[in-house]
Order: sequence, then structure tokens, then C-alpha cells
Amino acid sequence: MSVRHFLTLLDLSPDELNAVIRRASELKNLRNAGQRPLIFRNRVLAMVFAKSSTRTRMSFETAMIEGGGGAIFLSPRDTQLGRGEPIADSARVLSRMCDAIMVRTFSHRDIEEFAEHSRVPVINGLSDSFHPLQILADMQTYFEHRGDIAGRKVAWVGDGNNMCNSYINAAQQFGFSLSVATPAGYEPSSLAAGGGLASIELSNDPREAVKGADLVVTDVWASMGQEQESTRRHEIFREFQVNSDLLRKAHPDVLFMHCLPAHRGEEVSAELIDHPDSVVWDEAENRLHAQKALLEMLVCRSGN
Repeated sequence: MSVRHFLTLLDLSPDELNAVIRRASELKNLRNAGQRPLIFRNRVLAMVFAKSSTRTRMSFETAMIEGGGGAIFLSPRDTQLGRGEPIADSARVLSRMCDAIMVRTFSHRDIEEFAEHSRVPVINGLSDSFHPLQILADMQTYFEHRGDIAGRKVAWVGDGNNMCNSYINAAQQFGFSLSVATPAGYEPSSLAAGGGLASIELSNDPREAVKGADLVVTDVWASMGQEQESTRRHEIFREFQVNSDLLRKAHPDVLFMHCLPAHRGEEVSAELIDHPDSVVWDEAENRLHAQKALLEMLVCRSGN
């Protein structure tokens, strides 16, 4: 059986993505009932981190430990990658010793190269172009609070970054309409197109974008690696803060999400993070459950 990777949401079919989300909620319910199935018994996940993380590392390590397996954290300081070993060589070696590899890095091309030379599934833990794991958690969270997201409206407000690109993929895969509002010059990359943008609207007006939205999402204005641009971006993005006034233009039953960490008072007002319409803490927790379900599909059910 050929190896399945998860580099973007387009690597799984809509039916498979929905199956992952359903299974994630099942595993969450089991955990809440005190049951933690040993679905990863004797399995090992290698985690390659070029970018720092709280939620990605914690959720993957917890998932493997609770499932009876193990996770090995590898930073550039811990591996020969940090001393110039080619990605292809590292992928060949790691994939002979573990059951899956999670890579969190800068260039999306680096993750693609890992996958090209790996014998086991490679999972995108975040790249500068895409963050598909977060979308799985977001979709699980929406489903648990409001039901199926198909046919709903989602508004993205802020930078056209990796999260925005993955929301474009999600609109295609989950069947919702997406309204993206960014400052001029900060629109999402064409990398996300993947098959047409029939359900995508792009604008530079956050108020128009959120009108009637069932879900409003944002992210930091300066992502990792863009710290030197922070001051300039704060000026450019000032009118794109998501706050209670902006959210009132959305659907009365709207939910607010943020992948975290959040800069309170910048891309999101401080009070909105803890507002009843905000589900950011459920969203963060669901990284654990969604990634358990994804690993189970890629590693356990594929026979790797």
C-alpha cells in the first residue's frame, strides 16, 4: 500500500477529512469518559521542529503517549539537519526508524522533500504556506458547537498567510463559502488555489467580509520569521482588528476562532478572546483529538 502524507488539506478527500473529524470527536468523548485507547501501541512519531511551538508539540506528544506509543522531539540543535545534512538523507534515515514524521518548518518545499524521500507518512505541522492541522481542529470545533459547516459562511480577517491559504483549501474541501479581507498587497498566495476559487471572495474591507458570517477567524499580523516587519505591519493592519463591534456585523450565532498564540489588543481585542462567542480554548484542545484521529488514519489503518 502506498504511503499517505498530509501536507495540505487537499491530500485527503472530503469524505476522509470528515471521517477524521468524526473520529476526533469520538476519541475526545472517550477521553472525557476516562478511556484512552492504545491505538499507537509500539508506534513512534519523529517530530522535526525548525519553528518553535506550544500546541503542536504538546498535542502530538500527548497523543502518542496516551495512545501507547512515543514521540521524539528533534530540533536543529539535536540533529544533523542543523549542520547541513540534506533533507532527503534525513528523511531516508528517520523513516527507517519510526512510523510517521511530523515536520514544522519555514519552507513548504522542505516538507514536500521530506515526503518525497520518506517511507512513512509525513505530516505538515506548519509551513510558511499552509497549516492544515489547525484547520482539522477548527472544523471539529465548529461541528461540535454548530454542526456541519457545509453551506455556511466563513470570514477570514487579517494577513493572507499560511492559515488563510489553508482556509481556502478548507472551503473547497468542506463546502463553505469564504470571504477573505486583507490589506492591499497582503492577499493570500496563489499556492492555495488547488482547483478553483468558486466559493472564495477577496476584498480589503473587513466589515463587508464579516457580514452574515457564521465563523470569523483571524491570526497574528506578523508570523514567525516576520518579526522585523512587525512595526510596519501594525500600522497597515490597524483597521483589521477583530473586536466586538466588528463581530456584531456577523450572523447572530457567529463563532470566533484564533489558532493562538494571540496578541491581545492587536489582531483581536482583549475582551473578545474570552467572549462567549469565542471558542479558542476548545479549538486549541481539539488539536490533540484531531491529530490522534489523523495519525490513526495515516499510520494504523494504512498498515504502515
